[in-house]
Amino acid sequence: MMNRETVSTGSPYEPIVGFSRAVRIGNVIAVGGTAPLGPDGNTFAPGDAASQARRCFEISAFALEQLGASLEDVSRTRIFLTRLADWEAVAKVHGEIFGEIRPVSTIMQVTSFIDPEWLVETEVDAVLLSQDL
Repeated sequence: MMNRETVSTGSPYEPIVGFSRAVRIGNVIAVGGTAPLGPDGNTFAPGDAASQARRCFEISAFALEQLGASLEDVSRTRIFLTRLADWEAVAKVHGEIFGEIRPVSTIMQVTSFIDPEWLVETEVDAVLLSQDL
């Protein structure tokens, strides 16, 4: 039987919505929709999509580490933008972080997020190789 491990990163929305930042079952890890929240719980870098994307990936990296993984284990990323015009700036950040890892990725525009100051939200999936189990 496989264990189920969960991680919280302290988002005030986790208990309200009833979700975990990340879940690991066996060698598969899913990091759910990650918003650009600073350590104080407020929106990080309002108006700056690139900085918000970097913050989202920092939060995801922390969640992965709590479950025994790293960004090198990422197999898929999803980037949600409220302003499609930000795609190039956000893609540049993605390339800086994942350029050597090269996960599959999707960038899409959404209407809005829970907080209108959020310009970016990300999701990350990872798979640990058998030697990491």
